[in-house]
Amino acid sequence: MAKSVTYHAVPGIPLIVPGDDLAVLIAESLNKAQLPLLSGDIVVIAQKIVSKAENRYVVLKDVVPSDKARMLADQIGKDARYIEVVLSESDEVVRHRPNVMIVVHRLGFVMANAGIDQSNIEHVNGEECVLLLPRDPDGAAAQLKAEFDAAFGAKVGVIINDSFGRPWRNGVVGVALGAAGLPSLLDLVGEPDMFGRKMQMTEIAIADEIAAGASLLMGQAAEGLPVVVVRGLEFDAASRPASALVRPRERDMFR
Repeated sequence: MAKSVTYHAVPGIPLIVPGDDLAVLIAESLNKAQLPLLSGDIVVIAQKIVSKAENRYVVLKDVVPSDKARMLADQIGKDARYIEVVLSESDEVVRHRPNVMIVVHRLGFVMANAGIDQSNIEHVNGEECVLLLPRDPDGAAAQLKAEFDAAFGAKVGVIINDSFGRPWRNGVVGVALGAAGLPSLLDLVGEPDMFGRKMQMTEIAIADEIAAGASLLMGQAAEGLPVVVVRGLEFDAASRPASALVRPRERDMFR
């Protein structure tokens, strides 16, 4: 039988508000869709709903921009308050130009604007808000996995994904910010290829590949499908968190 992998977008996920129990709400939607989780399934969850449940909102009117934020805002062409929030979540500004700011996020991700977003979020009482990344994506994934395992009597994987731009290529793709229950980075060094030659450097970003596929169903606009179940993958390797995907600075030839 030919090997296959299936992706199922989960319908009926409600709009998430701070304090919501994501595991319970997702489990309810899975059961209503007659899609109970099975061992080996991987649940891919959009970062945005994790951040919303964690109340990672910042109201811009409450932000006082620093001199550095004002200077960068003039050069980049963005609200100085927004720039201040980006700086507060970042360890380093890598590059900037009009309308673009690449930073090293406090979690190690090299990304645009520290992943801070204003799309598809509620602006309560007309106040302009932004949404930060989850505090600890790997920790959040591990907690969700434990709750799903208990609810369904299964052993599943969880990925928290977000959309990243990439050096050298146009467009965004889904990547894993957090993961639990799967080998996020699969090391094939020493494994033989088809002709018996041992691999010298090959590592596979398994969690990113899964996240990218899920993003095709989640979409980037008003699709309202923030959870995808991936079925049919098998791994004979130890679990590794998504933090394993972050390249150490000493191995980064471009910083």
